[in-house]
Amino acid sequence: MTDPFSLDDKHVLVTGGSSGLGRYFAAFLASRGARVTVAARRAEALAKTVEEIGAAKGTAHSVVMDVTALESIESGLESAQAKFGPIEVLVNNAGVTQAKPALDQAEKDWDKVIDTNLKGVWLTAQATGRRMAAAKTGGSIVNIASILGLRVAGAVAPYAISKAGVVQMTKALALEWARHGIRVNALAPGYFETELNDEFFNSDAGKALVKRVPQRRLGELRELEGPLLLLASRAGSYMTGSVVVVDGGHLVSSL
Repeated sequence: MTDPFSLDDKHVLVTGGSSGLGRYFAAFLASRGARVTVAARRAEALAKTVEEIGAAKGTAHSVVMDVTALESIESGLESAQAKFGPIEVLVNNAGVTQAKPALDQAEKDWDKVIDTNLKGVWLTAQATGRRMAAAKTGGSIVNIASILGLRVAGAVAPYAISKAGVVQMTKALALEWARHGIRVNALAPGYFETELNDEFFNSDAGKALVKRVPQRRLGELRELEGPLLLLASRAGSYMTGSVVVVDGGHLVSSL
């Protein structure tokens, strides 16, 4: 029997693939045999992702895509499909945040976060889902949510609201698209150590936050690999509408 976790020759699209989690996800999925299209707004940063994947003997190319603009999404999907054929897995990862108290969040702050994290996830899932349904190939969509979509923190209200919307969107699309063979699930990470947050987590406030995680540590990016692979591959073939939380037990910690 073939390996149910195999992604050999699967065409995977990763949005927000120019940095952070998106770049990590793209490199990991390529290492599992996928042909990866990385999408984001910054062509130069995307080229670096593709170069790194190629250096590791993976297969990837990039498309410039603004997930807040449907025309840009459609153009990116056309380019991706022309290169690697129909998209079989979408990792809907593009996202931003704005750290300010709710009373200080300007309308433009709200629009930036909601347009990218909620509208962008919706538009990209919808456009990709339409293609999957028309091709009658089915597929897997993995929306990247957050534990802040299930529980709140201070100074990131628009972000938490957007991720709560992604969680509910995942369930709504899973219900409607199961008939097309399209699985829609969400991955909800907790706090993970990256080069972008090490300064905060070395501060007193950061150390206090880590103490509230039952495992008393931050996650390592490699610990997202198994859950992502489960949702993307045939191993998760009977999973749709699920929200997989990877947070060291943070959500079950006491208030």
